[in-house]
Amino acid sequence: MKYAFFRLAWILLTFVMFVSGAAHATSIRIKDLVEFDGVRGNDLIGYGLVVGLNGTGDGIRNSPFTEDIMSNILERLGVNITGEQFRPKNVAAVFVTATLPPFARAGGRIDVTVSAIGDAKSLLGGTLIMTPLNAADGEIYAVGQGTIIAGGASAEGDGASVVQGVPTAGVIPSGARVERELEFDFTELGSIRLALREPDFTTAGRIEAAINGNYGRVVSRMLDPGTVLLDIGATSALSPAHAIGEIENLLVIPERKARVVVDQRSGTIVMGADVRISRVAVSQGNLTLRIQEEPLVVQPNPFTNGQAIVVPRTNASIEEEPGTGLAEVSEGTTLSEVIAGLNALGVSPRDMIDILKSIKAAGALHAEFVVR
Repeated sequence: MKYAFFRLAWILLTFVMFVSGAAHATSIRIKDLVEFDGVRGNDLIGYGLVVGLNGTGDGIRNSPFTEDIMSNILERLGVNITGEQFRPKNVAAVFVTATLPPFARAGGRIDVTVSAIGDAKSLLGGTLIMTPLNAADGEIYAVGQGTIIAGGASAEGDGASVVQGVPTAGVIPSGARVERELEFDFTELGSIRLALREPDFTTAGRIEAAINGNYGRVVSRMLDPGTVLLDIGATSALSPAHAIGEIENLLVIPERKARVVVDQRSGTIVMGADVRISRVAVSQGNLTLRIQEEPLVVQPNPFTNGQAIVVPRTNASIEEEPGTGLAEVSEGTTLSEVIAGLNALGVSPRDMIDILKSIKAAGALHAEFVVR
């Protein structure tokens, strides 16, 4: 009878914890869970020249490509330097990268990142000369130019130097102008695929149910754990853009895989709410080996011809610190409860990571274990 009472109490407690966890589940907008087919950016890259540096540019002898691009630019501007000994220290060759956002129109401006590729010491105060930015198809989609905001600073003297941050890289806000638009007609789409950022069958099913429930009929279909297909014609929306505007703010409760992420360098432990541990016993402690030399000097008796000698003496001992002892974890215990208990016992983060590894190796930790 007593056992049945405790079993009933445990079932009720488990039910309350489940209901409480479901009540605190966070609803997320669909737009924060998926990527819409066709709504994506495109990477751009260019090779250019930065001028106006205060003697911190490339060494032309170590970076001959800097001289080549500088000569080409000057020749395009009508300056002939063939055969001239041109050795400036205020120029640097750089790679320029940017992302062309979806639906960017000609004349719009985008941010660019500038990074030195030679032996320049700093790009602080430099100006990027007009640089074409190409996409993967080889076409020019933007042109960058402007003053660089470097991400660090450097200074040096005859005997020492100091560097803070990364002065060889910087950004130019709105530093490129869009010259070509992507050839993509969004209005001609008859259907749109919603690609989940974290593929999951349950989450995809909930997105499908939320969209169909919003229209009161079947307008979407789950194809796989990472894709939900939206039929534009069945939504009676004026255009694909209107259809996305109608569904992107619908709320869905996503499901996440049980996962534990630990960082051994910083001792950080991050875990999900669904991580569970089976019945397991944990024992943790440290062994300390102490060896200490205490030589003993033996003096001869007075008025004798003896000599003092040194008798070696070594004290060796092994001590075991109490640690956490042997702790038993009951069935269904959450990892957060285990971590709280280990913290209460004063276990260090690195020892805690070792304990979690051992629990995972024993098959008692039911979650994906990621070590960085």
